[in-house]
Amino acid sequence: MSLKSDLAKLDKKALIEIIADLGKKNKAVQEYLSFYFKPDEDGLFEKYKTKVYEAFFPKRGYGYNLKQGKQAISDFKKLGPSEDLVADLMLFYVETGVEFTNDFGDIDATFYSSLVSTFSAALKIMKKEDVLDKFKDRAARILKDTRNIGWGFHDVLCDTFYQFYE
Repeated sequence: MSLKSDLAKLDKKALIEIIADLGKKNKAVQEYLSFYFKPDEDGLFEKYKTKVYEAFFPKRGYGYNLKQGKQAISDFKKLGPSEDLVADLMLFYVETGVEFTNDFGDIDATFYSSLVSTFSAALKIMKKEDVLDKFKDRAARILKDTRNIGWGFHDVLCDTFYQFYE
């Protein structure tokens, strides 16, 4: 049996109890329901932007955590915000990674590969949503800010950029 058919058998009061209990026990569910009933894309975006930033520049200690940054993007996406905000957060991930590199020096190929794949995915979303022009200056600034970074990072970003912008 599917979850949907099991839930369909319950009365309204039982459904409310289950959902309320689930929201109490699971922070992700609580956040989803909160966003569902009171959508605040801007507030949600700022919250996840902070999470992405802290993946590179943690409040305590030092070092980066790419997995944490990517997870923040994934979690944000699951909540159902507009696609252009998802692309915006992805671009912010790349900008923050570039800032980290420029502050602390060259990292490694895996690091840059993550930034390149996120940059490419963001541009694809922007194209699909017809918002490339809205983000062109920021995307171009990334190219400018990566001129002196090694591992062919700048060159790959340029190739990616020019696939979307003439």
